[in-house]
Amino acid sequence: DLLGSYQSATDYFLGLKDNQTFFVRHLSEDIQSEYELKTLREVGTFLSPRDIGLAVHAQGLANWHQKHPMCSQCGGPTVVISAGAVRKCLTDNSEHYPRTDGAIIVLVKDETDRILLGRQKVWPKNRFSTFAGFVEPGESFENCVIREVEEESGVKLTQINYLGSQPWPFPASLMIAFEAVTNTPELARPDGEEIEEIRWFSRSDMKQAILNNSLILPLEISVARQMIKAWYGDAADTDLKGNESWR
Repeated sequence: DLLGSYQSATDYFLGLKDNQTFFVRHLSEDIQSEYELKTLREVGTFLSPRDIGLAVHAQGLANWHQKHPMCSQCGGPTVVISAGAVRKCLTDNSEHYPRTDGAIIVLVKDETDRILLGRQKVWPKNRFSTFAGFVEPGESFENCVIREVEEESGVKLTQINYLGSQPWPFPASLMIAFEAVTNTPELARPDGEEIEEIRWFSRSDMKQAILNNSLILPLEISVARQMIKAWYGDAADTDLKGNESWR
């Protein structure tokens, strides 16, 4: 019984594939190493599909364990059981499972096929991305898309299409990706609270902005970058190369 017998508080079971068992070891942030340490955001694009899947699972588990040492029901201490898949309260015996926070991310287009990108206040100058936000209790993904885009940019959406999803364990999100169309591009304006600046981009606008260093795009690892590349077309890998940031 692999899960039942392996109960280390810092080693978590990730899965079994091709008769190979995978674990992650959760080490202290101040660990000393002879190697240069990199974050998952930095190395994610170099990993194989199998390894990136293991890595995001590991990151999500580690984040959850680090942030949930106490019971959410009674406040008592919890311990790791089931090789990291569960935490159990020592006071009321309740069991707690890793959570994932649903969030939408949307590529907004107008009827001329331009895309609308926004810059958050906390981001550096010229760093733009697609719009995103957490799903509220009782809210559908589609309604969240409509609400978030209107709140942050002022535009109303007429078409919403699902594109895919991406786990984003920073710390615990599942990004649900959409594209949407607005017929009111003239209403676009930043909310001034979370979004400080918004810009419409045609493909030629984006290419020129990359060339003159007035646009920083999301990291290659992100679904935001992949949506932008899919919209841009075959030349994205060359025209949009470089100038990327996650903050």
